[in-house]
Amino acid sequence: MSKIRITKQFSFETGHALYGYDGKCKNVHGHSYKLSVTVIGTPITDTGNVKYGMVIDFGDLKKIIKEEIVDIFDHATVFNKNTPHIELANELMQRDHHVILVEYQPTSENMVIDFADKIKKRLPDNIQLFSLKLQETDTSFAEWYQSDNL
Repeated sequence: MSKIRITKQFSFETGHALYGYDGKCKNVHGHSYKLSVTVIGTPITDTGNVKYGMVIDFGDLKKIIKEEIVDIFDHATVFNKNTPHIELANELMQRDHHVILVEYQPTSENMVIDFADKIKKRLPDNIQLFSLKLQETDTSFAEWYQSDNL
């Protein structure tokens, strides 16, 4: 049976700041992120299975991505917890803002690595994460491919 790749796209709004960066992105700012998630697998051949013909139900994939990424990162501000931005983060949290503190510099490159790790843990054994594309502007994006990370 042929391997098939399927892709589902998601959107969310997230703010961040890049501590120590030498450009405008050192300031707190936000992006309308677009995340494309591509998985690979073999379509179900059991005619008695309600998911017959599917690699994975798009609804099941949506549930994973919403729970692991969209519902967490949407309308949040992300800071590296090991930077002086921690003071700003604490102030925002005291004012009931949604702040995420991460172990990494919150660039698109590092975020897509984090997202890949989260997604892979939730996929069924017969489905593999093939690639992710995290677009932060119309012209800028980071891509992660499983084949590059073997």
